[in-house]
Amino acid sequence: MSTTGTTGFDLDFTELAEEAWERAGREMRSGYDLRTARRSMNLMTIEWQNRGINMWTIQQQSITFVQGLNTYPIPADTIDLMDHVIRTNQGSTSNQADLNITRISMPTYATIPNKLTQARPIQVLVQRNSGETNPLLVNNVAVTLATSIGTTDTTIVLTSTVGMAAQGYIQLGSTSGEIVYYSYISGNSLMNCFRAQNNTTAQSYTAGSGTPIFIPQIPAITVWPTPDNVTTYTFVYWRMRRVQDTGSGVQTQDMNYRFLPAAAAGLAYHIATKTPELMPRIEMLKGQYDEQFNLAAGEDREKAAIRFVPRQMFIGGGV
Repeated sequence: MSTTGTTGFDLDFTELAEEAWERAGREMRSGYDLRTARRSMNLMTIEWQNRGINMWTIQQQSITFVQGLNTYPIPADTIDLMDHVIRTNQGSTSNQADLNITRISMPTYATIPNKLTQARPIQVLVQRNSGETNPLLVNNVAVTLATSIGTTDTTIVLTSTVGMAAQGYIQLGSTSGEIVYYSYISGNSLMNCFRAQNNTTAQSYTAGSGTPIFIPQIPAITVWPTPDNVTTYTFVYWRMRRVQDTGSGVQTQDMNYRFLPAAAAGLAYHIATKTPELMPRIEMLKGQYDEQFNLAAGEDREKAAIRFVPRQMFIGGGV
């Protein structure tokens, strides 16, 4: 007897939901059964992201720094950054160099006296924002452009700047409009603006109610010192992204195949907690779920040697 010669087994979500319902002790009988299973699956994958690192969601990406700009958006589905370096001579075949850049906290960044000093960045602050976008309101009245702007204007005048951050992002016209980073505020003017951020396009906008202002909570990095123009600096980073949504039911799940048993067991457990006649099976299903998840998570890890290097700091005074 010959084997199949294939290793492509997978389950689309409808099949996964059927398996979970059967493990819970009942057949999937209706469209609502599929819908509630899909909702539970989305919540469960978010739970997995709170449990720790999912190796299949780690991606390498890069940002090319611009002189004078110290804050850069990262993709909205970013959970956290795992590692990062500053690369010089990106694309070179002989003298490309990766240099250390240290991650710091918000309190540490706040203590830096001059955040506009320009040099090669050596520290990075990761801002793990929600990704939500909200209208800018003052006394429940929408803030809008006070004067029209063209595609190259770097000063943007609003009807009000009350409650705005000292520097940050705005979105012009709609939640899909151009994103702009402003460096500081003077009166009602946003100064030293960097246009067309986060893969948006610079456009002309007319003053008045046709251009409301939105505040996007964009995940971002802020580096110090602010990049200079001595050379081109590329921020190369490895990020952990969100697990993709379940979808309509005909797609396969965004996960390593080794997590399929954990997904089926976990979904069965979550379904049982919502179905009165299945509640006697909850303890058994929870045990199976924990076992399967621990097996998969134990295998989904780095297997290289770990090297710890202490950081030494010497403050003030001679010997």
